[in-house]
Amino acid sequence: MSQPTIPGFRRVPRTGVIYVMHRARQAGFEYGDPAWANLGQGMPETGELPGAPPRVKQISIDPQSQEYGPITGEIALRQKVADLYNILFRQGKSSLYTWENVSIAGGGRVALTRLAAALGNINMGHFLPDYTAYEELLSVFKAFIPIPILLDQDEGYVAPLAMLKREILGRGLRALLVSNPCNPTGQLVEGERLRRWVQMARDFQCSLILDEFYSHYIYTGPANAHPPTMVSAAAYVEDVNADPVIIIDGLTKNWRYPGWRISWTLGPKEVIGAIASAGSFLDGGPNHPFQNQVLDLLEPELVYQETQAIQDTFRKKRDYTLARLRAMGIGVEAEPAGTFYVWANLAALPAPLNDGLAFFKEGLKENVITVPGIFFDVNPEHRRAFGRYGNYSRISFGPEMEKLEQGLDALGRVITRRS
Repeated sequence: MSQPTIPGFRRVPRTGVIYVMHRARQAGFEYGDPAWANLGQGMPETGELPGAPPRVKQISIDPQSQEYGPITGEIALRQKVADLYNILFRQGKSSLYTWENVSIAGGGRVALTRLAAALGNINMGHFLPDYTAYEELLSVFKAFIPIPILLDQDEGYVAPLAMLKREILGRGLRALLVSNPCNPTGQLVEGERLRRWVQMARDFQCSLILDEFYSHYIYTGPANAHPPTMVSAAAYVEDVNADPVIIIDGLTKNWRYPGWRISWTLGPKEVIGAIASAGSFLDGGPNHPFQNQVLDLLEPELVYQETQAIQDTFRKKRDYTLARLRAMGIGVEAEPAGTFYVWANLAALPAPLNDGLAFFKEGLKENVITVPGIFFDVNPEHRRAFGRYGNYSRISFGPEMEKLEQGLDALGRVITRRS
């Protein structure tokens, strides 16, 4: 890679999805082009779903909200988020979240960046594979040292509790960054296992930072349960201001409004205060005019309706995608229990399609986009020389069913051409 020619600047790498979209545009892709199917997309379909509440189509802006808003968001919205978590996950508990336990930010990456800026000089664990954007996030902030924890495919890409305890005690981890459900594998920590993770964080004083952006895309519960299955570590926190559990979520995935760029961080008051200070110099605060519009979206009954609609629709797309991929000779070691991604093993395909990067490039010739698995080998500052996941690809079933069918048909043509 060539070095920057302008003095003082470094070459900033593109995250996985940004890289593949850049290459796709070079190959002729344009958003909205019916000839293309984007199975690399990191967002869900945003239109109407059967049984879901009506989509927001108009927004009325209070002239006063044209001004700057509070760094941590309007108190009304912060309290609404706290109330939602108390209703969904903390009924009957003596310790409840309040607005002081919530900070609003301009999307998930901003929330994570605030947290990273507020961390001290510590060892912080992160899993492999995991969300591509973590790599640069873990590289830029120098106060903490990122420690990779390799997930074993034989364990279903979920870390056994005993292994985590060894990592925390042996490497002196003071924080652990986890996406749950995991992007890209779709694996989920829930129930008793999640309760033990929270207990472990409490006992060993290791902050558990949970990216729960896919926590409503859950396929382990009954198909028509009411309320539908949702997973959050908030259910197992004992004291909201003492337990070192920090949760990040927002409208992007679970409400299917990615363009609104509204997220929230839930945690002890002390943490919320620290990230407020970080936000004051990093980003200046979240989108102000949209915050009042979010209040109605957080009404519990509407959340139940939206979640049920998501699970009904995406469970069908998941099952369809798994069947199509396996028929093509693509392996899936662990079926996704959550998210809208399949962590696809290409090893059995003929060369060069058994390589995720080559598979992606060949797909562009058929107007279909995937994400090579190498981008999920989170490797801050490229400290590790040996790369993993070259034989993998993340395939998204986020698009509408018609687009999903089109994309899988295209992947079938790619494989047939090389067979």
